[in-house]
Amino acid sequence: MSDRADGPQPDQTLQHPDPVTDAALDWFVHLQEAPDDLDLQARLEDWLDSDPRHAAAFAKLQNMWELPELDIASARHASRLDARREQRTPLARVPVHRSGSWTIRIAALAAVVMIAAGIRYYPEMMLRWNADHLTATGEQSAFVLPDGSRILLNTASAVALDFEGQKRSVTLLRGEAFFDVVSDPARPFRVAGAFGDVEVKGTAFSVRTGAEDTVILERGRVEVAQRAHEAHHASLSPGQMVEVSPAGLSPVAGVDTENELAWRTGWIIFQEKPLADVLADLGRYYTGRVITVDGGLGHIRVSGNYRLDDPEGVIRSLAEAAGAKVTRLPGGIIILR
Repeated sequence: MSDRADGPQPDQTLQHPDPVTDAALDWFVHLQEAPDDLDLQARLEDWLDSDPRHAAAFAKLQNMWELPELDIASARHASRLDARREQRTPLARVPVHRSGSWTIRIAALAAVVMIAAGIRYYPEMMLRWNADHLTATGEQSAFVLPDGSRILLNTASAVALDFEGQKRSVTLLRGEAFFDVVSDPARPFRVAGAFGDVEVKGTAFSVRTGAEDTVILERGRVEVAQRAHEAHHASLSPGQMVEVSPAGLSPVAGVDTENELAWRTGWIIFQEKPLADVLADLGRYYTGRVITVDGGLGHIRVSGNYRLDDPEGVIRSLAEAAGAKVTRLPGGIIILR
């Protein structure tokens, strides 16, 4: 008899390629749903004692269950499920707490995914869980918010939304987004980056997060503040930008918005920019990896106007212009020397 058959048999089973982990998951879910069931606990003890692999798999689930990030994400996801279920069936309400069946199954599934994929995939999994909208590498996505404002997500980007009650709040979890905000003086629109917050009433601007948050204003007016020190803030006028990092805010600077925001129409435009910076930007659109062997290449300044739907072609063209040799390895690895 297989390990899978020894576990409790729920109506809806979360399948896992490892039968021991699959059985441990069933036990874990049932125990969370019925923590006071003495008969269930006794049968679980028998199952754990029957094979060291059983105890090890169950212990991994328990350790994952204690991660605070998992607790926050599972509660948030369960809240979304409640909202969706209420929209479909207004009288059917599922409580949002750790002992709820939906929350338990979601969190347990996340633990199994982490065990199966390995801890290096954990940040990506949590990003996908927390995001309301996200894009893959090389992809863009446009959508309308509940207040009528619009967001355009750039490549490899993700946002989480909070429009509960009078809130108009967006968290940029990764990447870059352009916001075209509907004016509502009574409800400020807020965007949270990694280090700073942007507050507006009605305007159009972009935010990009990475080593720092970069805010570029196309029209209107925005207030940008460093989250750690709210006294560090700046006001932007159209055609200006500012960067926010753990160290503070950069000086407000003028910027060519047509060039900097050309990605919205599928272009990348740069003038006398170090090749290393351009390659780093192109890397966001390329599914492979670019390695520069000759450090001197990165300092060569380049200019250009290229379509973003062929990032490898752009990289090759720039390498040729810089006098570099290109070697392509399997897996999309490009070596410049």
